[in-house]
Amino acid sequence: MTADQIAALFTRADGTYRCARWGRPVAPVAFGLADETLDILRSALKAGFAHAGHPVVDTDPESGSNLMLFFARGWDDLAGVPDLDRLTGQPDLPARLASEGAASYRIFRFDEAGAIRACLAFFDMSGPLADAHPGALAEKIAMESMLTFAQEIQPDAQKAALIRAAYDPVMPVVADDPSHALRLMARMA
Repeated sequence: MTADQIAALFTRADGTYRCARWGRPVAPVAFGLADETLDILRSALKAGFAHAGHPVVDTDPESGSNLMLFFARGWDDLAGVPDLDRLTGQPDLPARLASEGAASYRIFRFDEAGAIRACLAFFDMSGPLADAHPGALAEKIAMESMLTFAQEIQPDAQKAALIRAAYDPVMPVVADDPSHALRLMARMA
């Protein structure tokens, strides 16, 4: 991958660059999955974060869970999630996602250093994701929750190398300058 290709992965529609990684151990929880699919998701999350050298734990001391994954059979299903507006800080999120035809949506929260403190991810399993292979979907979810990608990504060896480079201890937990992509490219070699 070139530095420009890497920078594009973290550049928002408004032109700002932001690459942040988790600053604390990840404590995942998933809602709305069958047990057999839940095991696949857990394995993918553990493998992905292990590849990056980042710990996965059972409980976050502040919130219990800091990676919350919600799977629905349609965005209307999210209406049953207690205090969803308060949890997301976005009133009428299910209606907005339905009107946009979204298949998934992520919200990141950051700590005082700018590192990822929490991630909320929502998935509509009635649309394009309905036919997704559980293993492939779990791998995609794991990778997209590890860094603040500005767009959807497809898992591949280059993205795995990019994630590992971003989690190198000598790299900053957050970068807002596109020149950071050059450092990531150098670490991927």
